[in-house]
Formats: sequence, structure tokens, C-alpha cells
Amino acid sequence: MRRIAIAVAAPTLSFSLAACGALGGSGSSADASPTKGNDMTVGLLLPETANTRYDKFDFPIIKDKVASLTRNQGKVDYANAGANADKQASQMQRMIDEKVDIILLDAVDSHAIAGEVKKAKDAGIPVIAYDRLAEGPIDAYISFDNELVGEVQGRSLLEALGSDRDTSTKIVMMNGSPTDPNAKQFKQGALAQLNGKVTIAASFDTKDWKPENAQANMAQAISQIGKNNIVGVYSANDGMAAGVIKALKAAGVTSLPPITGQDAELDAVQRIVSGEQYMSVYKSYPTEAETAAEMAVAKVQGKDIQFDALTRDKVSSPTNKDVPSQLVSVVALTKNNIKDTVIADGIYKVSDICTAKYRSACSAAGLK
Repeated sequence: MRRIAIAVAAPTLSFSLAACGALGGSGSSADASPTKGNDMTVGLLLPETANTRYDKFDFPIIKDKVASLTRNQGKVDYANAGANADKQASQMQRMIDEKVDIILLDAVDSHAIAGEVKKAKDAGIPVIAYDRLAEGPIDAYISFDNELVGEVQGRSLLEALGSDRDTSTKIVMMNGSPTDPNAKQFKQGALAQLNGKVTIAASFDTKDWKPENAQANMAQAISQIGKNNIVGVYSANDGMAAGVIKALKAAGVTSLPPITGQDAELDAVQRIVSGEQYMSVYKSYPTEAETAAEMAVAKVQGKDIQFDALTRDKVSSPTNKDVPSQLVSVVALTKNNIKDTVIADGIYKVSDICTAKYRSACSAAGLK
């Protein structure tokens, strides 16, 4: 069974422990880290730039949170691999050589990076898998409930197709990168909703999550199935949804079928407002990033009780069982709840979304 940690519980629990004076204790763990002060370096390895969230949200949020937790004495050493697994391995080796105190790793290739994770472990550097579950002896994992993401996408697509759909209704699945373990979980969750209810006429695992690859895949699907026979598209993220839409428009489709997404990218939110994209999955990046920073600082400083409180879930990778984890929940983002999600959380302002091109659509959607 999957166990979901409610994101808002973590900071509340951390506060209550601090109030009891427990955060300085190391607990009874045999693997308790040596206590270190605020002067620390957190290595942050993020996987790619095609998804704008990493540079726009994850890195700055983690940097600011580490600073606030360490009275501005801690720093973040950041590197982005640009979807290149070999480059990420080199970046991680550099951090090991420079003896950073801990590494937050969002792997390009979760299997290929296992050797570097082992090297870090041998060097006494803890590794926390961030957003994607890396293989090797990682100390903890934080991500969103990825199977739930796929379930939310699948359910939303079925809702968009309406009661007229049946098992002959043809959809296309545009899944994520085969080297990303999250993509497999998204796909698994979506299939749990879609199998037996529609016909998956074509399915693709999209190399590197790249929109241009999704566009080429969709063009192939249109050629095979026929543009008028595709009534819905499962796209695992927003970037690929953009590629899918380009392919459909290039084929002369004027009335777009419902298309899913993930990440609540600004372009996608605007497409949702205008009706080009049906939904996205909103994931609270501030919650994930800030909690990852809390986990890293607690681990380095030997605050084992706090660390354990932040990692109450258990997740298994192909190489390790029962990895201490936190799984953050998600929400379906549609035209109806933009105000209550990305605007309410301060991710975007109405003015960011409702540019001149989308002003009319925003007005119709009640975004003013």
C-alpha cells in the first residue's frame, strides 16, 4: 500500500518538537550523523531545464530555506545537468571531491547514478533523493505521490470525455522519459484509471521529456490513427502537452481534444484558461522544496528526531527497501480552481496569467 504524508503536517510537527526542546537530540539511531553547526554546504543536483520549475522554483526555494534554517551561514552548491546523465555524474563527483555536507539529488537517470550515490556514501556524504527516486544507498526520499498524479490525470481525462465515451473511444498516451522512475509511476496510476474504459490507440515513452519529441510522437499517432479519431490525449506533463498541441494544430485540428498535463507551468495555465489544454496537476513546489531543505539541514546537524518526523513514509527502489520518505499530495488544476491553487499559493499573479492575449478568456473564467 502507498502511504501519503500530508504536506502541511511536516512544519507543524517540526514546531512542536522544537517547543519541547527535542530537536537537538540525536535519538537512538545507530546511524546518527555527527552534529554539525550552521556552516554547511548542501549540494543540489537538478536534472534538466526543459521544465521551467527547477530554476524558477526548486533551486531558489531550497537556497532560501537553507539560509533561513542556518542563520544565513549555510549555502547551496547548485548544478543542473541539462538532461545529460553523464554530466550529472560528473557534477556529483565534483561535489563528492569538494566534500559537501549532503547532496539533494534529482536524478536524470535513476539507475545510472547509483554508482555515484555509492561513492558519496563511502565518502560519508548523505544523499537525499529529491523528486525522483534514485537507486543506490540513498538516506531518504521526498517527492509527490507520483502514482496519485497519474490517477488524477486519468480520472480528469475520463471526466472530460464525458458519459458518451465507451471502450471504443480512442486516446493517445504521451508518457515521460523511460529513464525517470516517476514517469513509470505516473503511467501506472493513469493506466489504473484508463484501462477497460477507453482504447489506448497509441502510447509513447518520450525521450528526455522533450516537447519536440512529444510533438514528433503525436504526429506519428495522428498519421496512424487519423486526426478525427483521437478524442483525448494523456500527456504526462505540460511541456509535452505543448508539443502535442503543436502536432494537432499542424495536422489541421481546430477543435482540440481534452489534453492533460502536469507541473502547472505558466504557459499551461494560460492554455487551460483559453481551452487548449484541459488540466494540469498542481504540485506545491514550495512544500516539497522547503521540506527537502529541512530534511537536509536536520540530517547534517544530527537532529535525528526531526529527520525521522519528516520521513514517516517508506518507499522501495530496485536496490533499497523501506527508504525513509515523505510523499506530498497533489491536486487537479482546471479552469475552475486556478484562483484557489496557483494564485492563492503565490506561484503566479493574475497579471502573470492574464496578459493581453488571454484577457478575454480570463474575464470569462472569472480571473480579474
